[in-house]
Amino acid sequence: MKKANLRIIGPRVYLRPISDSKEDTELILRWRNSEAVRPYFIYQKPFTQEGHKQWLENQIFSGKGFQFIVCRNEDEQPIGCTYLRDYDAYVRKAEYGVFLGEVEERGKGLGKEVLELTLQFAFEELKLHKVSARAFADNLPSVMSFLKCGFEKEGHFKDEEYINGEYRDIVFLGKINPKEQ
Repeated sequence: MKKANLRIIGPRVYLRPISDSKEDTELILRWRNSEAVRPYFIYQKPFTQEGHKQWLENQIFSGKGFQFIVCRNEDEQPIGCTYLRDYDAYVRKAEYGVFLGEVEERGKGLGKEVLELTLQFAFEELKLHKVSARAFADNLPSVMSFLKCGFEKEGHFKDEEYINGEYRDIVFLGKINPKEQ
């Protein structure tokens, strides 16, 4: 599969593979360090250029993950990011993550579209059996989006993470490839 030319096109957005370009790096750092995105990630420390470079090398360019920049179809403007991490070709599973970095794009149903496009790639191109996800239990919009896209709640772990001086519950979700059920 040629990743560099890959585009996954939906009705309003498309996904393109992330690059190690200055532009993509600046977008990721701005988005991940913003108060609109960072609080929803388990990893809360400031995201650095070096940390991003290590992520790309250890996960994406090593083949352990796939990361895409989400762009609007109408003007090709980048608005967020989606990824599959910890890809296991033998077990045929990976963990999903997403964020819309441009706040004005939230609440329009784009997160659901991005999730559906990423699942299309996961199940049709990678032939995954299962995609999993994690979310803070109090992040109801995220949990509800997963459930609307056919994920099942697999577990609710009390006080699973200690973040900013408080324990947080984590919900674990999963979706089996519909063609294998």
